[in-house]
Amino acid sequence: MKTLITVLSIGIVAFATQTSRAEDAKPTYPLTTCVVSGEKLGGMGKPYVFTYEGTEVELCCSHCKPNFEKDPAKHIEKIKSAQKSS
Repeated sequence: MKTLITVLSIGIVAFATQTSRAEDAKPTYPLTTCVVSGEKLGGMGKPYVFTYEGTEVELCCSHCKPNFEKDPAKHIEKIKSAQKSS
């Protein structure tokens, strides 16, 4: 009986761990280029990452953020469109 309980306990822990990891997995960013400049992300160092109204945005550098803010809807649409097609 102890063996059965141990096996069941291990199975429950393994299932909970797998479920937790799947829920915690962060979706990959759908673009490889900056939505503002078109430069390759990571080409000038670590991308500048922030969240705009619940959407993660990655820019090639912080200098692109003012241009992003001039028309954020246009840039967010590029990201959401890429998410749909991936």
